[in-house]
Amino acid sequence: MEELEKSIEVCDSIRELEKLRVNVFGKKGYFTAEFLKLKELDGEDKRVFANELNKKKDFFTELLNSKKEILEKDEKLQLMQKDAVDVTLLNGVKSTGSLHPVMDTMDKIIEYFTALNFSIEDGPLIEDDFHNFEALNLPKHHPARDMQDTFYFKDSMLLRTHTSPVQVRTMLKQKPPVRMICPGPVFRPDLDLTHTPMFHQIEGLVVEEGKKVSFANLKSILEEFLQYMFGDVKVRFRPSFFPFTEPSAEVDISCIFCGGNGCRVCSQTGWLEVLGCGIVDPNVYKAVGYKNVSGYAFGLGIERFAMLLHKIPDLRSLFEGDLRLLEQFKC
Repeated sequence: MEELEKSIEVCDSIRELEKLRVNVFGKKGYFTAEFLKLKELDGEDKRVFANELNKKKDFFTELLNSKKEILEKDEKLQLMQKDAVDVTLLNGVKSTGSLHPVMDTMDKIIEYFTALNFSIEDGPLIEDDFHNFEALNLPKHHPARDMQDTFYFKDSMLLRTHTSPVQVRTMLKQKPPVRMICPGPVFRPDLDLTHTPMFHQIEGLVVEEGKKVSFANLKSILEEFLQYMFGDVKVRFRPSFFPFTEPSAEVDISCIFCGGNGCRVCSQTGWLEVLGCGIVDPNVYKAVGYKNVSGYAFGLGIERFAMLLHKIPDLRSLFEGDLRLLEQFKC
């Protein structure tokens, strides 16, 4: 028994301790064999033998349980030490996220117009021909439809090519005055340095009853907006054509790279085209049932603004998930 007691004391694993427990208390263990000897004894001898045997049993039970508790604690400690993190290895560099440059630019634009009491409107990405084209003065077979390559589905459904359908839906559900912007993704089958199949636009619309709105109002708000976005730049309006506005204009800013002196980015012209605008065509009002109103609309590509603000040469870089580019915009 002394040898068994020493074996328990020097045991260094739960597995070895379990083997010792079986040798002591198992079916073929020491105490099972000892209790079988009671059959051969009578009277006082049997009582004394049984009493001593039970004391030994209690002793070894307590000894095994105590040793098991110690080994379990040691085992847990070893696991904790194995999985421990050495905090002295940390270099203190904090990795923080940030908004994608396109989303950051969108938020900046939205912040400007909401401060001027423009509402934010939204619409479906999958549109019908009426909202995307016809209500915007682009009837079937109109040659201006070629200006926008389109992803078509069955039954005249399509992926919207601009956010202008949201303007139509807003006018159909509410009466003037309307003062809104509609940011969101649009889709066209293009892919090159300056085009992607999916990109983001923000279009604005202001409609008032009577003849309250003029091109002068449009010119004023866009000049202030572009200086808010790009700083102290010159702004010019060039006559252009859009089916849903008349008169229409392209808006340029003095090149932010060369200060208007002429460089490779602006093709030596000193100007950069940034958005389109105009007075809403009367045919658009007819399509939505508006009468005796006036208004203006404008639209811009958010990726175009993001590229200019952050001097990104290739539009595709914004969508490739290249961390070398995106990490430059961390807060």
